[in-house]
Formats: sequence, C-alpha cells, structure tokens
Amino acid sequence: MKMLQTKSSLTIIFSLQLITGVPIIFDRGVDDYYWKLRADLLQSEESIAFGGDLHLDENEICANHILMCAKYKEIDEAFYNQREFLPRANFLTVQKKIEQSDVFKIIQKMPKGALLHAHDVATVSQEYVLWNVTYRPDLYVCDIEGKLKLQFFETPDKYCNWNLLSKLRVNASIENEINKRILNQMSMITDDPARAYSDGDKAWEKFQSLFEFLASFMRYKPVFEDYYYQLLKESYDDKIIYAELRTPLPTLYDLNGNKYKGLDVVTIIKDNVERFIEDHPGFHGVKLIYSKNRRVNKQQLNKYLKIYKQIKQAYPSFVAGFDLVGHEDKGPALKTFAEQLLPETQMQGFFHAGETDWYGLETDENLIDAVLLNAKRIGHGYALPKHPKLMEILKERDIAIELNPISNQVLNLVSDLRNHPASILFAENYPIVVSSDDPGLWGAKGLSYDFYEAFMGIMSRNSDLRALKKLALNSLLYSSISDDEMVKAFRIFEKQWQEFLSEMDEKFQP
Repeated sequence: MKMLQTKSSLTIIFSLQLITGVPIIFDRGVDDYYWKLRADLLQSEESIAFGGDLHLDENEICANHILMCAKYKEIDEAFYNQREFLPRANFLTVQKKIEQSDVFKIIQKMPKGALLHAHDVATVSQEYVLWNVTYRPDLYVCDIEGKLKLQFFETPDKYCNWNLLSKLRVNASIENEINKRILNQMSMITDDPARAYSDGDKAWEKFQSLFEFLASFMRYKPVFEDYYYQLLKESYDDKIIYAELRTPLPTLYDLNGNKYKGLDVVTIIKDNVERFIEDHPGFHGVKLIYSKNRRVNKQQLNKYLKIYKQIKQAYPSFVAGFDLVGHEDKGPALKTFAEQLLPETQMQGFFHAGETDWYGLETDENLIDAVLLNAKRIGHGYALPKHPKLMEILKERDIAIELNPISNQVLNLVSDLRNHPASILFAENYPIVVSSDDPGLWGAKGLSYDFYEAFMGIMSRNSDLRALKKLALNSLLYSSISDDEMVKAFRIFEKQWQEFLSEMDEKFQP
C-alpha cells in the first residue's frame, strides 16, 4: 500500500513538472516537492495574470502594501459574511457603501489614464443635470400620458400643453414632485433593481427611455456646450487625462430657430474641448467616435458612413472612428452590414460586440464580425470566453476589450461580478481597458467606481497595484492618440503617478 501511495504521489509530481517546467530533484521527501510545486504553480499563474508583467519600485511597493492591506481586509471579512461583499450586489443598491471603502478611496486618488468607452450624453452626473440644466430659463415642461417632456423655447409650440418650469417651481411642493419625476426619468436608480429590472429586456427598456427623455432638452446648444465642459471636468477630477467619447452628433438647436448638424456639432465639441484644455493644461485631450444606433437599414448606414467620411476629412486627428451602438439582441447583427463595412476596413472601427449572455446566436457572433472588420477595440466583449479561437486571434492581433463592469450588472447581464466572464481575461492577461459606459445614468462619476468593481469583484484577491497601474497604462496604449501625443500623455501620467505615490505615503499610512 505504501508503494502504491508513493507511486501515485510521484505521478502527480511528474504531471506538475510537465505543467510548470520545474525539475524534480530527489533529495527530499515527496511531500516537500508537492508543496514546492504547488507554490510554483500559484506563482506561475500570478506571473501570467493581468499586471504580472509589471515590476514595482520601492515607492510603489509601499503604496501597494497599504492598498493590499485594505483589499485583504475587505475581502476576507466578506468571505465570512458574503452579504457584505459589495461587488456581489447590484451597484444601484451599494453605491454609498462603495464610497466608504478604503480601497475605493485609494482608487479615487490614483491616475487612471484614459476613458475609452463612454457615451457623451450619459456621462455627466445627475446632480449637474438636475440643478444646473433644468433650472435654466426658457425651459418648458409638458406632461404626456404621465411622462414629462422638457424642451427649451423662446415661444413654445402648440403641439403640447407647455408650462414654464421656473413658474411651476415657485410652489415648493410642486417643485419637489417635479424634481423627483425628472430624476426618475433620467436615472436607472431604484430601491429594488431585481424587481424593477427582472430581466435584460426590462432593464434595456428603461435604459433607452432615459436617452429619449434627455434628448429634447440636452440638445439645446448652450446646454450641450456647458455639458461637454462639465463632462471633461468630472473626468479630470477623477484623474482622467484623455477621453474617446462615443457621440451620435445630435442635431442641436437654439432659441433663434437655428439647427446645428454633423460637422457643425463636431466643431462645437472641439471648441469646448480646447477651452477646457486651456483652463486645465494637465488634460491631454479628446477624440470622438461617431456612433449611431444599430437599428438601421443599409440605406441609413450609407448615410452615416458618408457623414463619418466628411467629419473625418475635416478633423482627421479629432475624429477617431465609427461604431454601431444599442441593444445588440434587438438590432440587426453586424454581419448584416459586412458588405458595406468591408470596403471601409481602413476606417477605424470600435464596435460594440458580444454584449449578451446568449451563446451561438447572431448577437454573440458579432464578435467574429468585429474582428473580421478590423476593430481596433471591442466594446464590452462579454461573450468572448465562449469563443476560444477568437480569443487566440484577439491576443495575436492585440485587440483590446473595453470592459464596463457596472453597465453589465445594471443592464442585467451578470448579477454577481465574481461571475463576470472577464475574470478569465484577467487571469490570462488579455488586453483590457476598464471604462464606465453611461455612469451618469446610475449615479456614478468618472472611472473610480468601475475600477473598484473590476479590482475587487472580477480580478483575483491577489491582484494588486500592478493590475491597477496596467489598466491605466493600457488605456493610453490602446487609445487612438498618435505616437507623438503618446509621449506627452505618458509624461502627464507619470507626473500624476508620482504625486499619487506621495499622497499615498502621506494620507493612507496607518
């Protein structure tokens, strides 16, 4: 019996040697080798995981110690009381608790590089929209079948029973009630998301209604301009130095009856970006990704591609690329437009693809078409681990995945972020950037919340400062900025990083 046990143990050891490449030297007992090979195997996994290829200097090691003490404490306490583990709960119910986390507070201080996946009109905080935008003069309100519609007028049209919002708000009780209704119509926030959004379709119905509500009054030119400035300010305050924003280039209006379309809107955005950079020299800049809803026909897509070529020709360094957005399960598959997009493969694509929990349907196969259509980055890529061959190709071509943890949770793809398929991508060091998608619609700002959820809920307990730093570095490396711009961006980032390390030493020491 003893010989059989030894033989079995040796079989295990030889198998582990084959996996790890660690040679066996018979100068101690079999059990010693078991524990050595076990440690080596864990070390091997850690070295190939996301961030494992980075090395920390002395100051970073000190900062990492502070960070990991906080992380281990939070995770280990939750291990014995899982209700306290925040990433397992819907973000809408735990936002305030996240803000109290020591890990989150550290992440807030950390430079995050670039925001690469965000939709412009859904990115600014709700507080700004409510108190700054809806309290402006000339804003009218109309109640249509229990839903509010807001629009700026000099003289309101006759298609609705419009009331000047400022007059209604003179009455405090009416003001309070209207504000509650406005917040409800521009927010996913609810006390019971599991009941309100019992499936993905219900979540998407609510989600799309928010854009419809915001559209009419956010397209007022003075509001749109100030909104963009505020978007950059909130990003900058969260240690973001560069952004690539998806925008449909909506038609803007003013009180004089003027309309601003396409190229005019790009010019308006560019002017506001330049104004912000002038006020904030530490901000590197913005590029636009022209994005239209995927629920279009081929004729409409041709029209959008024509607009894209026009704005790209006018502002080649400001317009980064093109995307089709919206609910993938309800829209035409990307292959529907393959023949139109194939001649445009030199056009930089940033396609939303694989934002689904289905397997083997056209929706998750959008991932295949995104790669074949030469995507520079893929938005979401939630279904990617179901396509092992495609995963190999992504790594070979170095195509980045834009991961949006909170968006995936709020829109009901995954309830507990520990089960997010991106954990596989982190374990195998795929090119990943973390983004925020539509943070203003669920009460978040910037990137800190999504960084926290990825770091605590999707990555390993042992993922450390190297992983967070790599997220920031990746966001610049996989951006659309030129080589010359990249040098400047990394110089800004490195300065911020050193300031972060100094602040960690001063403020977070126990």
